[in-house]
Amino acid sequence: MIFTEETTLEHLCINYVGNQTHQEALVTTDSEVFITDEMKALLKDYFLKNFKPEIFFEFFHSSNIENNEVFTYVSEIFEQPELLENQSKKLAKLLYEHSTNPRTKGGEFYVCFFKDCIVKGERYDAVGLFKSENKDTFLKVSTKNENFELETLQGINLNKVDKGCLIYNTNKEQGYLMSIIDGTSRAETSYWMDDFLQVRQRQDEYFETQETLTLYKEYITKQLPQEFEITKADQADFLNKSLSFFKEKEEFKMEEFTGEVLKDQEVIQSFNAFKTQYEDERDYALSDEFAINDAAVKKNARILKSVIKLDKNFHIYIHGDRKLIQQGQDENGKYYMLYFEEEN
Repeated sequence: MIFTEETTLEHLCINYVGNQTHQEALVTTDSEVFITDEMKALLKDYFLKNFKPEIFFEFFHSSNIENNEVFTYVSEIFEQPELLENQSKKLAKLLYEHSTNPRTKGGEFYVCFFKDCIVKGERYDAVGLFKSENKDTFLKVSTKNENFELETLQGINLNKVDKGCLIYNTNKEQGYLMSIIDGTSRAETSYWMDDFLQVRQRQDEYFETQETLTLYKEYITKQLPQEFEITKADQADFLNKSLSFFKEKEEFKMEEFTGEVLKDQEVIQSFNAFKTQYEDERDYALSDEFAINDAAVKKNARILKSVIKLDKNFHIYIHGDRKLIQQGQDENGKYYMLYFEEEN
């Protein structure tokens, strides 16, 4: 959760941002929206309830963070929240400029100011940018002269936000601390995160854990078989050992990890070379030591699933001792031999 009963929605402006390619309009507001206390509670829940409290982002720019226009407009909102409508117009116009992909849907664009959002146990004011693109059909049932009547209404589903960004008033020099929601496919929404917001994931403990797991999986499944004679069962064993390491340890140390999991010096040298190439291609360096984030381990454990796929007939899921599975070949073809004590 990033909000409590004390979190309040203080200011709200609504604009409509269409798609330029479809010749849809940009409609901006000259004033804030008046909302009742009951509506404030509904909107606060709608805007904030689906944010993940463990994954954070930050604004960036290739030359200078001050050249990121959304960063600049948000900074001005933090300085003068009561003048939200001025920055709301600028943000809506900027989003409209980037709404040129034929697949981009038009929709209502909300600019909000919240007080007392909770992040990592601390309270911060926050600016929220949201866009609702998809409309649902609702059934309204009413009575008239002791008879029931039905009608359909088009509206916004309050259970989900199509796109959302919450910027907390902290770490300004590093591009603020941010949470992101993007409920549609990446192919449709790169204009929102890459072109409009210009954000990237923060290199914190969650990021380091997530990316190190991804790096290791890439090495074991793609690079290792190219350099060494290794079976699928051996690959599965490496993946199981690495996942156990991340689940059991509180802190990651690269030297300790490679020594316990990879062990062989030639394999370790190969992995280190692959890591360097991996980082160069992505233009960031992973830390050799960091606190392991349990949420990242849990979310990314699926990428380390140890599955051997045999033609279209069988899948073998390996969770434990490598010694209990053996591979061979006879006149009938290749085979795996599995040892077990009990059939469940």
